[in-house]
Amino acid sequence: MVEILDAKTREKLCFLDKVEPHATIAEIKNLFTKSHPQWYPARQSLRLDPKGKSLKDEDVLQKLPVGTTATLYFRDLGAQISWVTVFLTEYAGPLFIYLLFYFRVPFIYGHKYDFTSSRHTVVHLACICHSFHYVKRLLETLFVHRFSHGTMPLRNIFKNCTYYWGFAAWMAYYINHPLYTPPTYGAQQVKLALAIFVICQLGNFSIHMALRDLRPAGSKTRKIPYPTKNPFTWLFLLVSCPNYTYEMGSWIGFAIMTQCLPVALFSLAGFIQMTIWAKGKHRSYLKEFRDYPPLRMPIIPFLL
Repeated sequence: MVEILDAKTREKLCFLDKVEPHATIAEIKNLFTKSHPQWYPARQSLRLDPKGKSLKDEDVLQKLPVGTTATLYFRDLGAQISWVTVFLTEYAGPLFIYLLFYFRVPFIYGHKYDFTSSRHTVVHLACICHSFHYVKRLLETLFVHRFSHGTMPLRNIFKNCTYYWGFAAWMAYYINHPLYTPPTYGAQQVKLALAIFVICQLGNFSIHMALRDLRPAGSKTRKIPYPTKNPFTWLFLLVSCPNYTYEMGSWIGFAIMTQCLPVALFSLAGFIQMTIWAKGKHRSYLKEFRDYPPLRMPIIPFLL
């Protein structure tokens, strides 16, 4: 038997009297939804303590520290949206927005510049690199990534899109501006930056493929990621999240290529956020795996 109370008010929301001892939390959520359809399973957080951590869907009732009648506390996570939808929306926006500035559609730079083209090669190269990056992200979302969590709060999509779309517009405005000036050291600087960008994009894709192969389709299995025969994955020897390391390197390359302040600020903001994510994943690995490689750092070899 399972009693479900509101985590805030302690009000009894539901009493399930036909729950098997081997039932999972996911199955209990489905039963709870039958009496409260407005709270579909993805919106539910069930926990043993009102202020405790959410139980995992795969947790089994009889393995939890509960008595004959289990008391679980419910918290509403709010409206949910799938990770795939979030990522597709986040990444399609910058791709489309950047191209509006690149083609200089009307009302952006003034009538005389409508649909004109920049005379600087680096501007066209930057558009190719930016577009490639986001097309790659879209394709990876559809065909590569496997998500351990199916949904996220709907409100997050507005915050995420503001970040990605806003920075894309800010960068694109200056890079494609009729008065834009090429990098200080000309073609040599652009070639070096392009090499950094391409190498890091290949590295990022290689890491994503390696992580995908660690988790069978439809499972939530977690394993320690190790280098493969692909040289780009050898960075796993030194950091826990080389995908973030390569992502950061890509944007550093793009910043050097364009020599544009908004790109540098976007790179800095991304580095801060990815460092937070990397530290969190690194802690999880250390907590979950006793034999986790001790030399690894979260995102920057030997430093951070």
